[in-house]
Amino acid sequence: MDMQFDLGDELRRLVESRIDRTLRGIEETLQRIMKEQEIGQEDLRRDIQSLEESFSLLSQKWNLEILYTLFLKNETGFSQLKKILGVNSRTLSDKLKNLATCEYVQRTVKTEPPVRVEYVLTVRGKNVVLLALPLLYYSRAHPLPQLGSKDDVGKEVRSRRT
Repeated sequence: MDMQFDLGDELRRLVESRIDRTLRGIEETLQRIMKEQEIGQEDLRRDIQSLEESFSLLSQKWNLEILYTLFLKNETGFSQLKKILGVNSRTLSDKLKNLATCEYVQRTVKTEPPVRVEYVLTVRGKNVVLLALPLLYYSRAHPLPQLGSKDDVGKEVRSRRT
């Protein structure tokens, strides 16, 4: 009997198992911290604002795809990224500049002929990719209910905050 495993399913199960363990560990740690020290609303608000800023940048079209492509391909040239992603030059250039400014990617100009620009993830960029991977699996396993338009989703998120 020939047994074949779908690496995608096997990897998904492994990631989901680790996500469950990690979430339990985070919850236990947070409960312990909250018992031992007072966390003020202002402290929580600052932390959430920082997270929202990161999510805002990363949720913009192309940014996560660029980061994951660089994670899988290591050092990659502009033309390669453009071809892999199927994005226009202006958009890719703008996105890469923003990601470099936020220190997710490092841009290096190779001066030997032909002159070219290479991009590689920074440690921060690699960490974001690794942290986002479980969120991708989680969001696939637990999709949001269909609310209709994007406006409906925004209203739902805002209503949860109040």
